[in-house]
Amino acid sequence: MRTGRPQVARALLHPPWGLRFPPAGAIGVQVVLKGDAWLTGPGGGDPIHLEAGDIALIRRHAPHSMSDDPASPLWDANYAVHVPADHWPADGSALEPATGGTALMGGTYDLGGARPHPLFADLPDVVVLRAQVGGATALKAIAELLGAELDRNLPGSSAATPALLDLLLLYALRAWFEAPEAPSGWARASRDPELSVALQLIHDHPEHPWTVAELAAHCSLSRAAFARRFNNLTTQPPLTYLTWWRMTLAGRLLRSSDQPLSTIAARAGYGNEYAFSKAFKRELGVAPSHYRTENGTFR
Repeated sequence: MRTGRPQVARALLHPPWGLRFPPAGAIGVQVVLKGDAWLTGPGGGDPIHLEAGDIALIRRHAPHSMSDDPASPLWDANYAVHVPADHWPADGSALEPATGGTALMGGTYDLGGARPHPLFADLPDVVVLRAQVGGATALKAIAELLGAELDRNLPGSSAATPALLDLLLLYALRAWFEAPEAPSGWARASRDPELSVALQLIHDHPEHPWTVAELAAHCSLSRAAFARRFNNLTTQPPLTYLTWWRMTLAGRLLRSSDQPLSTIAARAGYGNEYAFSKAFKRELGVAPSHYRTENGTFR
C-alpha cells in the first residue's frame, strides 16, 4: 500500500538532543544503531527506552518524539529532508564507541489513504521490536545493508535504498505480526489455520465468483462456523471483505497501469464495465475514470 518513494535519514546525536515528529499520513521506522534513546508516543505516555539494535514502528499519524532524555528540550524534525552530510561523519567513525553519542536511522513510507490495508488498522501507535526477539538477525542485516548503501553511494543506490527500506518495513511488520502477543483483527485471521486458506484464495483469485459456502468448504468448516469466525476476526463478513479486496486491487491497477477498464473489471471479478463501475463508485465514492485521473500515474 506504499505510494511514492520511501525516505531515509541518519544522524549522530550528542546530548542534549530531542526531535519532535508531527503527525503525518505515513508509517515510520526508527532504528537505534548505537547508544540509546527515549521514545515518547502520542498522548505523552510513559517514555520507552530504546537500546542499540532496537527498532520502533510508529504510525506517523501519531505524533511522537525521540530524545537522549525524556526531560531534554525538543526541536521539530522532518524525515522528508535528509540529514545534512556533516551530521554523519564521512570517515566511517559514526558507529565506533569512541565517537560517542547516539546513532539513529529513520525511514518513512507514505501510505495510500483511500484503501488502507487492514493490517495497518490493527497496528498500535507504537510497536517496539527489541534486538533479542526472533527475526532480529534479519532486521539487523537489512539495517546494515541499508547503512552501507548510504555510506558508499555506489551506482544503483537510488534503486537499492528504497528496496532495502521496503524490506526493513516488511521484516519489522513480520516480526510484530509473528510475536506471541500478535494483534487481533486481520493479522490474527491470516494466521488462523482455516481462515488463512480463505484469505489466500480471495487474494489469489479475486475474479472467481466466490460464495460463503464455497470458501467454507475449502476451509473444512460449516458455512455458519466459517462466516461467524471470519466476521469475529476481521470484523466484516467474507463477501464484504471480498468486495473490499477487489476494489483495492482495481484501485491499484487504475493508479499504476493504463489497462482498459474492461480488463480491470474482469480481473476484479465483474462481467462488464457497468457492473464494475457501479460497485467501484459505491465503495470509493467516485467513478473509476475519475479515480484514475485524480490518483493515477497514467493521466
